[in-house]
Amino acid sequence: MSLIAAAPNLVRTTPPSDPAPLGTVSAGAWWPTIDLAALRDAMRLDGAITPERLLPAVQEAVATTVGLLAAWAKSRQDEGRATLAAVPALQVDGESINVQRYRRAVYCHAKANLIERYSDYDTTGRARKDDQEDSRDAQAEQYRRDATWAVRDILGVTRLNVELI
Repeated sequence: MSLIAAAPNLVRTTPPSDPAPLGTVSAGAWWPTIDLAALRDAMRLDGAITPERLLPAVQEAVATTVGLLAAWAKSRQDEGRATLAAVPALQVDGESINVQRYRRAVYCHAKANLIERYSDYDTTGRARKDDQEDSRDAQAEQYRRDATWAVRDILGVTRLNVELI
């Protein structure tokens, strides 16, 4: 008796120590640069998301986040702050919490975009079912919520608005 088993091809991901980094995305000198390899590691993106897919998702995430913070950033620049890191804020592990929150917002926007665009980024080869689609949509919304919270925390406004009608 013999058995021949066929498995899908394995996708090699780039380890953090790889001398050929994926690159960076920058929105100018005032904003922190986003390292694509660090984003890939933090958001658990495997090799199924190619650099050609990752780059536009991160560029859009940076543009969205910078757009949401543009008026606030202009005010800080008018105060003479040279970078986001120079804005007075709590330091956690030696880094401004504003920088960490900016990075979180970008990462979460990018991950939500990728989840919606590439429904097969975490598939196992089986066909998607309706409940999996709903789960994917809910996961994307949770990442968007986290990005919104990070932006609101930078702005110094509450995460939730409640109005009595």
